[in-house]
Amino acid sequence: MDITDLILDDHREQRRLFAIIEQIGRADTPSLSAVWGRLGIFLELHAAAEEAIFYPALLQVGLAASRQAGTEEETADAIRDHNDIRDAVQETARFQVGTAEWFDAIGAANLANSDHMAEEEREGLTDFRRLAGLQQRHDLGVAFTAFQARNAGGVPVVDKDPEAYIRAAEGDQRRAPGSLNIGGLKER
Repeated sequence: MDITDLILDDHREQRRLFAIIEQIGRADTPSLSAVWGRLGIFLELHAAAEEAIFYPALLQVGLAASRQAGTEEETADAIRDHNDIRDAVQETARFQVGTAEWFDAIGAANLANSDHMAEEEREGLTDFRRLAGLQQRHDLGVAFTAFQARNAGGVPVVDKDPEAYIRAAEGDQRRAPGSLNIGGLKER
């Protein structure tokens, strides 16, 4: 088991569920509601699991490899993406299921999520596979799976401040040269 594989599996499932929605007839609102309900919960659960398990580890391996600035920026960008996805998911609730407006909102959520997944697959997951050992990836995979299992019914939907998230995830560790000094943003 490897956390990077589990994240990629989640990404495939998200793509599959968006594709299923595109194939359901607009008049079949019970099916659209059911699939979207599952996908909406899954998107947030996936984001919460990444934020609880994966991104803190990405920051730590970046710090250990003297790549702190790069991993901080990747993580901050990912948190901003998660916030955009959350907002897009919440936007769908403004519209009646099956209407053109609802499908437009679903399309916006799909686009925000697709952009995030592509970037994460190119950057964060690739970096993590290069920087983290197999045992660490396995241990994190177990934690990721357990987190999702414990929260299968859903998690609270809460936007996060990227800089505050990074400060909390890094704790009181000393900043390496080249750090974004995100902790210094608090005084701004």
